[in-house]
Amino acid sequence: ETRMNTGVSEKIRKLKIVSKRSDFGIFAPYFLPYIFLNFSPQILHLCPKYAIILIGDAHMEHELYKLTILLVDDNKELLQMIHNILIQAGFQNIVTASSCQEARQVFSRQCPDAAVLDIMLPDGDGFSLLQELRSVKDIPVLFLSAKDQDADRLQGLGLGADDYITKPFLPKELVLRLTAVLRRTYRSPEPQQADSDVGKLGDTTIHWGSGTVSTSHGQQTLTAKEFALLKKLWENRGNIVTIDSLCQAVWHDDAYGYENTLMVHIRRLREKIEPDPSHPRYLLTVRGLGYKLVRKESP
Repeated sequence: ETRMNTGVSEKIRKLKIVSKRSDFGIFAPYFLPYIFLNFSPQILHLCPKYAIILIGDAHMEHELYKLTILLVDDNKELLQMIHNILIQAGFQNIVTASSCQEARQVFSRQCPDAAVLDIMLPDGDGFSLLQELRSVKDIPVLFLSAKDQDADRLQGLGLGADDYITKPFLPKELVLRLTAVLRRTYRSPEPQQADSDVGKLGDTTIHWGSGTVSTSHGQQTLTAKEFALLKKLWENRGNIVTIDSLCQAVWHDDAYGYENTLMVHIRRLREKIEPDPSHPRYLLTVRGLGYKLVRKESP
């Protein structure tokens, strides 16, 4: 009994150290199932605080793996390989298509929760397909393409894609990026105080719980990256937030080289929160440094 508790305590000590790292959430899906299958009773007994945190994360990851993922690529061998990669990673519901027409049919039948799209397809392109799918259901979309030029990546992200991965790719990177997007999109909102559930920027209302923005023109849904950017700026409103800090908030440890992409997301965010995006009042550029979200003016 003493020997078992000593071994478990050492594992928990290491787990505490790992949990403090910024990338804990990214790698959690790989070791959480092992932890709970092997010694969850000991965790509950010896470290209830961390057990509660891990139980919540493990439950969330379990639910993410139940989501239906649509894969679209005209290379059927590659399509099967990606399918196998995701199945081996734990995803349970994968549907595939090798053309735009087939993707529309599968989308109509299966109503997937996320999509991984190639760009060059035999009867169209992934850019147009993204817009078609989003007009039916606002789901997270990742591009997985051999088109590796900055212009292609910026076009995809500018259309609202949640991520853009170029071929050839690392299987683990695909799994990590997809999981991160799903976690940001489908994570249950944390309990908040009633007065902090919304934010006000003039006539613009930010609904943190639902990830939406309301203006006089109606309500719009924020993408995962727009939400992360706005949250970071809101937490530091009135102060300059550097470009590096914003990239880190959105892309985490893989933030290098996203400065131009950040500008695209800022522009799209302004289109949702500003009365006149060309002449922003709330989300200001501080040239050479970063961006600043103004504080709510006193009445």
